[in-house]
Amino acid sequence: WIDGVAHCIPAAVGERLVRLAEGFELVWATGWEERANEHLPYLLELPFSDLPSLTFEGRAVFGSSHWKVDAINEYAGDRPAAWIDDNMNEECHAWADRRSAPTLLVETSPSEGLIDEHVEQLLSWAASVRAAA
Repeated sequence: WIDGVAHCIPAAVGERLVRLAEGFELVWATGWEERANEHLPYLLELPFSDLPSLTFEGRAVFGSSHWKVDAINEYAGDRPAAWIDDNMNEECHAWADRRSAPTLLVETSPSEGLIDEHVEQLLSWAASVRAAA
């Protein structure tokens, strides 16, 4: 329970994020905004505790994650970007298709979260982006 709301966060997600941190700049893109650093590093047993976190200026709504697009786009700029989320919709995919920089959307299951196959997909994608640069 966090702030009175039940959350299902698989323990292995922390280890997977540590693996990704070796090749990615990790950023929290959650409706928790800056509060993500208050809870997630501890819950996930991360060796780092102060990741950048995006703010959404009151745009956070229940449902799909389309309200995150503007903040993610602003943060990513013209750099390659990989976005992991469990609730993407057509607007998220349209944003990725419009970007000129390499972009990968990884859709997770709300009940499983980030799994090993996602990590392998992300690491492989990052290697191919680096090789093409």
